[in-house]
Amino acid sequence: MYAVLGPTASGKTAVAENLARRLGTEVVSADALQVYRGLALLTNQPSVPTRLVAIRSLAETMSVGEYAALAHAAIDELVAAIGTAVVAGGTGLYLRAALVDLAIPPAPAAGARERWEHVYDADPDSAYRRLAEIDPRAAAVVHPNDRRRVVRGLELAEAGASLRPASDRLWSDELRRPTLIAGLDLPAHVLAERIRRRTEAMFEAGVVEEARAAVAEPISRTATKALGLAALTTLSPDDAREEIVARTRRYAAYQRKWMRRVPGVVMIDADRPPEQVADAILDVVRGR
Repeated sequence: MYAVLGPTASGKTAVAENLARRLGTEVVSADALQVYRGLALLTNQPSVPTRLVAIRSLAETMSVGEYAALAHAAIDELVAAIGTAVVAGGTGLYLRAALVDLAIPPAPAAGARERWEHVYDADPDSAYRRLAEIDPRAAAVVHPNDRRRVVRGLELAEAGASLRPASDRLWSDELRRPTLIAGLDLPAHVLAERIRRRTEAMFEAGVVEEARAAVAEPISRTATKALGLAALTTLSPDDAREEIVARTRRYAAYQRKWMRRVPGVVMIDADRPPEQVADAILDVVRGR
């Protein structure tokens, strides 16, 4: 099996599609926002049919646990029928969810969050001390004034889980299936220019109208996290364009850092046509 990782605008969609075509299989998306219909331009959804793309309305939520179950089913189906699958994406947690068996925290009891919020609001110090008593590992990484995380820590501890589990690395070597993990590597200046060009293309294609139509309808909290959605619906088009370029470049820099920390990742020069990048990934397998 194959996984294609890369920062936004690195060309991973085109590379994954070329790779899947050579292998006679399909691509499974590991992108937290591409699951939504109605934001095709803003989330850079692929133009060819891809598993787990546009499967939720904007009014729906998608948890990591739900995504993991869908991704495992899609991958298992492709491997059973064809022998392999290609996973592609840039959302770290979703990539991990697709490739490993995550320890998903149990669902909290109904009303637990509201009850712990009341406890915190009544006495923040007392709530933090309570967290320190029942989950000292979580308390060690949470500030007493961080209401959201103190409440979440208490909620998880009560459900038998932890905000900071014993094994809390984003990635591990324990993959569900043997997988070549290819990380797409580009010089920073090349990636920055690709981000600029892609953003310009989005605006020419009508991303402003798409965003405004999206927020005019019921939209879930998770869907509103699409990078650039707030800028497109609150700023002038020119200001929104520059905001999106700047934020996307910052996000890409972060992605480049975590990608290199993935155990076993094979870095591939992606500053060339996608079909050549796909060939280079296959050459790694042939050389093993």
